[in-house]
Amino acid sequence: MANKELHYVEFKTNRFGGVLINPSSLPSETVDFANQLENALEEWKKEKFLSVWLEIPKAKSRLIPLAVDLGFEFHHSNENYLMMTYKLKENTFIPPYATHYIGAGGVVINAKDELLVVSERYPGSEKSPFIYKLPGGTLLEGEHLAEAVAREVKEETGIDTEFEYLICFRHWHGYKHGKSDIYFVCRLHPLTHHITRQESEIADCRWMPIRDYLSTKQVSEFNKRIVKAALTNKGLTAAEIGGYSNQSTHEFFMPKL
Repeated sequence: MANKELHYVEFKTNRFGGVLINPSSLPSETVDFANQLENALEEWKKEKFLSVWLEIPKAKSRLIPLAVDLGFEFHHSNENYLMMTYKLKENTFIPPYATHYIGAGGVVINAKDELLVVSERYPGSEKSPFIYKLPGGTLLEGEHLAEAVAREVKEETGIDTEFEYLICFRHWHGYKHGKSDIYFVCRLHPLTHHITRQESEIADCRWMPIRDYLSTKQVSEFNKRIVKAALTNKGLTAAEIGGYSNQSTHEFFMPKL
């Protein structure tokens, strides 16, 4: 995947027949961009490449209409860039962008058999009868599950915890912006006891006796099942797998042998 140049378009290739244009090499002038890219597309077709990936930085967004005119399609974007793709060969497969949100919640039980629960200031539905839930939230990009759930619990409740094991997960379609959502629930051991509520998002936070949590109508059946599972099984624990030496990019959860 060494960098190459073609008519002043700097790019590299991947093993799937894709051309990846270097965004820092894109010209500032629209006329130069259109001419260079059109010529490059013809050459890439002759060389039997399959697709082109064009990342346009926000600072050069004026180039986007020109790419559209040449046949590029939108793929994904964030606050800093727009990624566009072009099929050099008909019926070439372009992998879709991320389709899921990933969230994590924590079952935190103290020595008094009390469960750490929260009530959101802005619940998903004002008509929902369910008030109390488990603390948790969305993973950040590049964040491990075990780190994320401890961070979310700390942010919402002020309680420090350590990861014990993965209890279960829920897969849900039709979440935000039409995406799907995977929600992992983890058992955490509390390291502190004093609650400091996140006032901006959490209306109430408390240690609730488990028996009360399991009997109240203010808790969903799903959350009750989660807590029951946490009390009766040891789930999946963090594991290291041979051949995956970089623990910053891989995270495994396996049953204890």
